[in-house]
Amino acid sequence: MLTACSAVLALTLTATVYSAAHARSASDFVTAPTAPADEPAAAAAPTRAAAAPAPTPVAPAPAQTAAGTVTPPLDAQINAIIDANSGYQIGVALIDLSNGSTHQYGVQEPFEAASTAKVLSAIAYYHLVETGAASLDDPLGDYTSGFQIKEMIQDSDNDSWSLIMDTIGHPELQAYATSIGISYDPENNTLTPAEMASIMGGLYGGKLLNQQDTAQLLSYMTNTNYESLIPAAVPAGITVFHKYGLLDDELHDASILTNGTSSFAFVVYTKGQDESDIPARTDIFHQLTQAVVNSLF
Repeated sequence: MLTACSAVLALTLTATVYSAAHARSASDFVTAPTAPADEPAAAAAPTRAAAAPAPTPVAPAPAQTAAGTVTPPLDAQINAIIDANSGYQIGVALIDLSNGSTHQYGVQEPFEAASTAKVLSAIAYYHLVETGAASLDDPLGDYTSGFQIKEMIQDSDNDSWSLIMDTIGHPELQAYATSIGISYDPENNTLTPAEMASIMGGLYGGKLLNQQDTAQLLSYMTNTNYESLIPAAVPAGITVFHKYGLLDDELHDASILTNGTSSFAFVVYTKGQDESDIPARTDIFHQLTQAVVNSLF
């Protein structure tokens, strides 16, 4: 089914890594701050040295030999969690990567995607690299474009996002999204949970980028600066690649969950009152994640 990702191509960084606390970008389309100041210290990963080796993504085996499947009892459990938290808008998408079946729960309309859309920007830039229109070594800001992509994904740096999006061009980014079946307007930055799950599944499945670039981008989605949502509720033995999003009343996480033999794209988008209810919504992420992993792995 899916071929295993090759070893990650490490970037040679010649500059120090930005601080883990990033200011909001001045660009209109850059929307997601880093973790709120009142988030417990354990929620953010320690600052990583620039030369630290990136982990190698774990891809599923060709056949799904020990996989669970999305069943009516799991559907009912997810819907029950959403119904029990009706004070929030919650949208969940789950794609079984063995067969492409998509399951949607709760709100299926577009949300403001916040920083989860940085994954789409990164993929679009890698596409430029693969078509010869750009290089990861191109100067961008004070560093290289490759460095900016890593900062944008692993540390959710908004300035890096702004530079990457401006380099691609908003019309070109929108056109690329359309080419992979995604309706995305960079100015409004909206995606449905199912569209975000499709992006994650397409990336992990090697449908969007070559093997080397796929592995490198996935490696940036581990040990990120905000691990307190989906990753915090995943038990040992299951690998998580993910990108969170946080902006005012939006709190999201988009992930791939895999144990090497079964793999799922799992996305949770939520909209609440403001950042004051982040702890309560974080618990919802944990409940949904536990329901999924207990049923499917």
